[in-house]
Amino acid sequence: MIRLRTILFSLLLASPFASALADDYADTLKLFRGADGDATFFRSSYGYAVFPTIGKGGMVLGAAHGSGRVYVKGKHVGETSMTQVTVGPQLGGQAYSQIIFLQNKRAFDEFASGDFERALDAYRTAEEVDPGDGGIRVNAALAYYRLGKLPEARSKFKEATQLNASLAAQYGAFAKLLGN
Repeated sequence: MIRLRTILFSLLLASPFASALADDYADTLKLFRGADGDATFFRSSYGYAVFPTIGKGGMVLGAAHGSGRVYVKGKHVGETSMTQVTVGPQLGGQAYSQIIFLQNKRAFDEFASGDFERALDAYRTAEEVDPGDGGIRVNAALAYYRLGKLPEARSKFKEATQLNASLAAQYGAFAKLLGN
């Protein structure tokens, strides 16, 4: 009986992920390209990383993971992954898709190296060159997030949405992740 409960409980926790697991890269890219404003990012960015499904779940201790592909000018050039561990009050699970736009070659190189501190340096420079670009701040928020610096990620995301309110809707899943 205990074993049956364990299996049923495991299935219950996994059920939110079932429909999202059917998504593939082409469907996810189509979805993002169709979102308001995202088409501009596809045209203007040097590259992007697409995560069709990031699964997140927890019961006091939580974890999230997703595998993705990296594209430059629409061409698949590599693989990437995202992993997160959290501790604190939580129960449940969710699955979502995410895209990270890489504004220029330098941002791409920093992302590809996995050195998010250096990527933040690149974003700081980009902010000086184009202070009104909210997309730069979204990318900086994502880098802070990958470094586990949630207060800084929240702050950058807030700056981004103050510059461009439509970013809040475009990055709704990220905003929820940050608690915004």
